Amino acid sequence: MNFTKNESALRKYVLLSLMMVVPVFAFAQHKNAPAPKSAPAPHASAPSHASAPSHATQSHTAPQSHMQTHTTPQSHTTTPSHTATAGHGTTAAGHGTTAAGHGTTAAGHGTTATGHGTATAGHGITNAGHGTANAGHGNTAGGHGVGNARNAPHTPPGRSVSLKGGGSAHIRPNGQIRSVNRNGMHIEHNMHGGRRIVATHNGARVVTMGRRGGYVQRAYVTRGGRSYYSRTYYYHGAYRTGVYRGYYYGGRPYYGYYHPYWYHPAYYGWAYNPWPAPVYYGWGWGGSPWYGYYGGYFAPYPVYPSAAFWLTDYLVAASLRTAYEAQAEANASNDAAASDQLQASAAPGAPAASGQVALSPEVKQAIAEEVKAQLAAEQADSGKQGSASAQPAAASNSNSNERPPALDPARRTFVVDSDLSVVADGEECALTAGDVITRLTDTPDGDNNVNVSVAASKKSDCAAGKEVAVSVDDLQEMHNHFQEQLTAGMSELAKKQGTGGLPKAPDTSTVAGDVPEPQADKTAAKTLEDQEKAADQTETDVKQEAGSSGGGSQ
Repeated sequence: MNFTKNESALRKYVLLSLMMVVPVFAFAQHKNAPAPKSAPAPHASAPSHASAPSHATQSHTAPQSHMQTHTTPQSHTTTPSHTATAGHGTTAAGHGTTAAGHGTTAAGHGTTATGHGTATAGHGITNAGHGTANAGHGNTAGGHGVGNARNAPHTPPGRSVSLKGGGSAHIRPNGQIRSVNRNGMHIEHNMHGGRRIVATHNGARVVTMGRRGGYVQRAYVTRGGRSYYSRTYYYHGAYRTGVYRGYYYGGRPYYGYYHPYWYHPAYYGWAYNPWPAPVYYGWGWGGSPWYGYYGGYFAPYPVYPSAAFWLTDYLVAASLRTAYEAQAEANASNDAAASDQLQASAAPGAPAASGQVALSPEVKQAIAEEVKAQLAAEQADSGKQGSASAQPAAASNSNSNERPPALDPARRTFVVDSDLSVVADGEECALTAGDVITRLTDTPDGDNNVNVSVAASKKSDCAAGKEVAVSVDDLQEMHNHFQEQLTAGMSELAKKQGTGGLPKAPDTSTVAGDVPEPQADKTAAKTLEDQEKAADQTETDVKQEAGSSGGGSQ
């Protein structure tokens, strides 16, 4: 009798234990099962994605070229930037792996429980966005917006050499010099054989660009607490001058183009606003070698609804013509060093290479918007010109902590004006005149670089969608060149208005700017020549040191 009772109790105990174990096993099976691939709800409608404070509308609606960076499959699958050490994700993250997504634990595209991925990872890492642990494509809390954190280092391949007596040099893997910093002189070789030298001599900033000449810049006048500088350009025996306004931001000086003259506001308005009807205009470029060479990249608008679009084609054409001429000069150079560094490419004059990536309508629209923004700014400035005289330049820079135009948060699209060598995914690539980039970050890093995305490029240049670092100095010179070309375009348009199908414009007469144009510095040619010789000697010394000691590697 007692045995029966005990047996009954044992059966109840076993049954109760089984009832407790089954739900636990089922829960474990459910937890470990992969999420259904077709379930879109967390990606599309999770409230945390819409309300994450670091992902405001402005930062998520970045320019098209920025969006392209995040949608191009190649850049999110096989590129080195998605490895465990750097790039768009972290060790356990990517752009859509099992343990990763588009949001981060703290911020980004999602939250801990949702986002574009899962609870454990994001588009970056906890304290960054689109870069590494110390950086971000977004801000310091993550996201796609404009940020101030430094991106992954864009260190070029090769080795760094510490020079005797101070200074450093960077040597490419093929043994050629990429850059030198020594005794206040900076030398940079691009990938197409060109060389740029920047130094200061007796208070003058001297910039030489090899066969393209260069300029000598000196303090000129001050007005209203602002410093202005004169530039004398020298190229092929000819001088021209310009005025540049000084800026001083983040402990560094910058120089922005200043207009030598202004049109009346009505002419700027005529150029900005739509014309009564779209206009067909024949440019006559058909027989031009540069146009044939870049035919797969650039095509003018079929018609022009306003002068802003006419000016856009004028600007792009001028940049491509510059790129063609620079490449032709490099190809014709007998300089052995330049020849060694010249990359294999189709010679100017040959048919455009097949597979050339066209300048898309969206990118051209972005340039047109920059043109319109500049026209609006110039129209406003044209009515502010005073008659007070300028004073001699102050000894110290009076423009402390004033952001240069190239870092204006409203200024995003830039047309490259000269050859640059940059680094994408650990490899060096070129940007040449006529390529288009979009600035992503507002604050320079410790090397005075900001992050940009390549919006459009020619076949042999850095691929569209790549993210690279460009110095603020180079970006500012792009903006300066953009303004110079816009001024030239407005002058050309003033001459041709009312002809060739163009509508007639209002008053196109000009008024001199507040700062008078400087006289040309006739010593500029000799100064540039002397700097070229000094750079030659410096490079000879660097080659000897790099060859004998090997220098420091990185």
